[in-house]
Amino acid sequence: MAESRDDLAESLQNLFTSVSSMVKSELQGTNNHLDLLEKMNQRVASEYDDMGDVAAGLRVFAEQMKSKSGGLDEFVGQMDAIEKQVSEFEAVISVLDRYVSVLESKIRAEYRLPHHHRRSNDSVCTD
Repeated sequence: MAESRDDLAESLQNLFTSVSSMVKSELQGTNNHLDLLEKMNQRVASEYDDMGDVAAGLRVFAEQMKSKSGGLDEFVGQMDAIEKQVSEFEAVISVLDRYVSVLESKIRAEYRLPHHHRRSNDSVCTD
């Protein structure tokens, strides 16, 4: 009977050792998963830091572009004013061109009409 107790104790000891090894392996696997998650979180945090740096750089770039575009707005306004003046000048030139055409027509018509030429011996009376 002592021998069967020893066999039972040895079997129980093997069982406990096996269960202990299994639990230890499970805990090691869980620990490995946790280590992996920690490394992944660190990597993602690093990526987010990099993205934050990029976003900050983009914010600075956008502010610089906005300030430059503000300076360009002044030039755009000046160009619009110049364009308006050019349009007004073109309208004036068009009116003047029509007026010159009318004058040219009148002058041509005047030269085509027969004139009464004075003779050189006609005297001009001056008082």
